[in-house]
Amino acid sequence: MTETTVTQDTFNLRNHLLIAMPSMGDPNFEHTVSLICQHDEFGGFGVTINRPLDMTVGELFEQLDIIIDDPHIAGQYALSGGPVQAEQGFVLHDGDRNWDSTLRISDNLALTSSRDILQDIAHDRGPAHFLLLLGCAGWSPGQLEHEIKENAWLTCASTAPILFEMPYQERWRGAARTLGVDLNLLGVMAGHA
Repeated sequence: MTETTVTQDTFNLRNHLLIAMPSMGDPNFEHTVSLICQHDEFGGFGVTINRPLDMTVGELFEQLDIIIDDPHIAGQYALSGGPVQAEQGFVLHDGDRNWDSTLRISDNLALTSSRDILQDIAHDRGPAHFLLLLGCAGWSPGQLEHEIKENAWLTCASTAPILFEMPYQERWRGAARTLGVDLNLLGVMAGHA
């Protein structure tokens, strides 16, 4: 696990989860949990991990003319990774292996956007755990820091059980529980103490 690095006015949120507060006014992020994949002076980039699409991995692979050997993998749901580049596919995965276009998030977590990982997943040569996502989310420089100060998000370190094992519909409340927060008890008017 990584720690949040705090400097003068910035946080390094790479490999952290953003948990939308109940008062989130943006419907793109209402009740979402998003993994921050990159965060630096140029802004932030991440993917939402709890919004299943009405499309399975098998259906998506079929559109790409890729045949999946394992029916369990084919039956998994693809997710909406965010409102930006909704047609762009991403694979969030564990392991230390890199493919043609892999962004390393931590030693054991990465995001890949090249077709070679899809071929390996289809033929049971891919990562042990993965999420297939369409789209992503982005924040301009300082935007995440501002939104956190305005109580739009809670943050916590990401964990493999939240990313890959917890049922999608439980991730929003489950991620908040890791902080000892019950989102049911937070009103939409939560503010600074």
